[in-house]
This record gives sequence, C-alpha cells and structure tokens, in this order.
Amino acid sequence: MLRLRESILSHILSSPSKAAFFPLSRLLSAPVSPNPSSFAVEEYLVDTCGLARPQALKASTKLSHLKSPANPDAVLAFLAGLGLSGPDVSAAVAKDPQLLCAKVDKTLAPVVDGLTGLGLSRSDIARLVSLAHAYFRCRSIVPKLHYYLPLLGSFHNFLRLLKHSPRLLSSDLDKVVKPNVVFLKECGLGDCHIAKLCIPVPRMLATNPERVRAMVACAERLGVPRGTGMFRQALRAVAFLNEEKIAAKVNYLKSTFRWSDAEVSIAVRKYPILLEKSKESLKRRSEFLFYKVGVEPVYIAHRPEIISYSMEGRLRPRYYVIKFLKQNGLLDRDLSLYSAVKMTEKVFVEKFICPHKEAAPHLAEDYATACKGEMPSNFGIASENW
Repeated sequence: MLRLRESILSHILSSPSKAAFFPLSRLLSAPVSPNPSSFAVEEYLVDTCGLARPQALKASTKLSHLKSPANPDAVLAFLAGLGLSGPDVSAAVAKDPQLLCAKVDKTLAPVVDGLTGLGLSRSDIARLVSLAHAYFRCRSIVPKLHYYLPLLGSFHNFLRLLKHSPRLLSSDLDKVVKPNVVFLKECGLGDCHIAKLCIPVPRMLATNPERVRAMVACAERLGVPRGTGMFRQALRAVAFLNEEKIAAKVNYLKSTFRWSDAEVSIAVRKYPILLEKSKESLKRRSEFLFYKVGVEPVYIAHRPEIISYSMEGRLRPRYYVIKFLKQNGLLDRDLSLYSAVKMTEKVFVEKFICPHKEAAPHLAEDYATACKGEMPSNFGIASENW
C-alpha cells in the first residue's frame, strides 16, 4: 500500500496541474490500514476527498463494499492529472461516489483517450467530469459526444445543454435523439436552429419522438407554420405546456389585454413566447400600457414584443423620458413607445438623453435613477403613479 501511495504522489508531482489539486497532505496523511477489512470509507471521504461529514455519511452507503483505498487513490491521482481542483473533486465524488470505484485502466483512461480524440483538451474533460456525473464513467459518453458536438456547434454549447439536463447523456441516440433531430430538420430547422432551441429546452432532444411530433402539431395550431421565423420560438413556448394549459393561458391573455379571438391569435403568432410569461408579469404590463400609456388593445396585439421588455429597466423609464420631452417642447416629432423601447440602450441615450444636456441637465441622472426602479425627482410623477 505504501508503494501505491508513493506511486500516486509521484504521478501528482509530475502533473502540470498539480497546483490545482487538493492538498497533498490529505492523500499522504490518510491512514494506511494493515488490515484491509477495516478500511473506514467515511473517514476517507472526509480526510482525503474533502467531503463534509453529512456528504460523506450519505456517500459511504454506496461504497460499503470497498475494503481498501487502493482504487480510490488511483482515481484521485487520475483526476489530479486532468487538472481538477480540490473543490471540483469533492463535488464530483459527492454527486457520484461510485466514481471512486471506477477502474482507471479499463474505464477512465479509455474514456479520456476517446474524448481527447474528439478534440477536447484536458481542461475541457475536467469540466465534463464536474457536469456529467455518473455518465463520465460510461464509455458510451464518447460516441454520444461524437454526435452532439457537430450538432450543437461547439463544446461550450454542449456544456450549456448539459447544465440544463445532465441526464441527456442517458438518452438513447438511435431510438430517441437522432429521430427527433431528423424530424426537426424535416420541419425546416437547421443544426444552428436546433442548437438554439435545445440548449434551453433539452427535452426537445431527449423526449419521446411522439411527444416532439405533438409539440410541432401544437405550434402549428397556434398559427405558426413550419419553416417560419417564429416556429422555433413556438416550439420552445409549448414544450412544457399541454393543450389545457395553453388554452388557459390564451384565455388569460384575452381577458388581461382585452383581446378578441383574432387579436390574441395575431399576438401569439407574432410572439409565441407570450405563453411563457407569468400571469403577474402580464398583468403589470397590461395595467401600465392601458392606464399610464393609454394604448389600445389592438396596438399591443400587433406589437406583442412590447410585453417582453422590462418594466423597470426599459418600459417605464423610457415612457417618462418621452413624456417629459414632449411636455417641455424638446421632442420635435411624434414617437411611439414601441419605437422608443425597441432601441438599444446606446441609441436611446444618444438620441433622447445626450442632446438635451443643456435644456434638461437633470435628465440623464433621472433616467438612470428610473432604470434602477426608483422614482426620479424631476419627471413630475406622483409616487402613487410610479
């Protein structure tokens, strides 16, 4: 056992990433029992792997068969070679205690070799260990990444998707993922669009193909045909909603924005993400647009994107800037709120704040205050109206 510890120490010291690993004193000071049957798993997890006592207690139940630190030591040395930091190692072991039981020569090394062959660097693989959990010690991870990387466009995009759904690595490529991708392409989505759709909504790849077909049919019933610019957004909007919930949200939109059937259909077709908005968010915007701005329901129906903008960061501050400029004769043209909120922050400031430094020296400060959600002092707004 002492020879093994010396071998592991030599490996770590020769690794260029040794500085990123957890304190060597943990590995060196972990007790070497002359009696393998007395190996204390929980203490090893605390003293050598850096787990908190409650984590170690929970993890030790999955490692009760371990009689020696030999394999765990080899795994830790291997992870050190990949450049995992102490906290990363602790997190990986806490999430997947059986990682310590994986065979370095038969499982971990072949996996790393395969991932390296796909173009991943050691630092990429170290990040993957932290996110893939138990799937990292399955050789099937290599062919799955071989498929996902070109589909998603980059390893960075794959990690983003994995953060949303680590279980994606358990999905059957041939029976689930590939048929879903083929169908989405038949619907007019290219690899780039599929990546943009599936990174925030991984279930579009991993769910039953029949369910994906149902989502597409639902999007089409909303009036968003395949191949249109809004189709991807429509799929995203209905991904987590059944027919009953969609009908309920459409009815809420009608009542909240005083829309007819035709108007709500226009709004949803133009901006399907409306279906994702919370009732509270929709209500606040409807009250502001109707009672403060004074727009008509049909105006919003044809410009539903206006509902997507932040009340505090954009809608309300820009409305009161435009109102202030009009009241003080500083705006020589008619400007709608929709036109104002569509502008980037830079363009809005250049057009409607900077030109009035002399006539309204307080305007920039008041606008900045309003964007923080606070009531500015010079807009002439009563607190109850803010």
